[in-house]
Amino acid sequence: MKKAVVLLSGGLDSAITLWLARNQGYELYTLCFDYGQKHYKELKSAEKLAKLAGVKSHKTVSLNLDGWGGSSLTDESLEIETGNLDRKDIPNTYVPARNMVFLSVAASYAEAIEARDIFIGISEADYSGYCDCRSEFIEAMQNAINKGTVSSVEKNQPITIHTPFINKTKTEEILLAVTLGAPLEHTWSCYRGGERPCGTCDSCLLRARAFEKAGIKDPAIK
Repeated sequence: MKKAVVLLSGGLDSAITLWLARNQGYELYTLCFDYGQKHYKELKSAEKLAKLAGVKSHKTVSLNLDGWGGSSLTDESLEIETGNLDRKDIPNTYVPARNMVFLSVAASYAEAIEARDIFIGISEADYSGYCDCRSEFIEAMQNAINKGTVSSVEKNQPITIHTPFINKTKTEEILLAVTLGAPLEHTWSCYRGGERPCGTCDSCLLRARAFEKAGIKDPAIK
């Protein structure tokens, strides 16, 4: 059975990505990151999802990106902005080089366990404007990984980064999740990480709009 490392945040996109990889028959190794995010509640969601998916191994890696801040998700001195789906600028919830760091760690893990596939649930069609959610970034990152790993350079076994939703909207993802049977009721998207989703941050607004367009009630909202 082919092995795949799946980046699992506990959110909507990563959960559906996990179920898609599961449906494709991979032996699953999920990787979650505790990077000092205010919405650390998503880590519990990731653990629950990994268990439900029957993954081979689930690991949470501590990175402490809050050590230098630069994002309202990790810096206590910065307030998370109220969401705006019409914004043209990159919001202050952008975490500097986050996906670059995550994929670098995932590549190390993949090479160590002899996995040749990494899945990440990013999209450039329906997102908050983050520059590390674009296809050109993924192409460059995959090239860098395969220039710097023995599995590719000496063994001719390159690592492939899969972005199944890069050109998909969240609405399309949700409709796919229904066919896959993904347990979206266990996902967490809110940036503020309270007892209940705030309903006003970018992530909450994107999620609400997607479910509305799909004509499906969000199962995580009680």
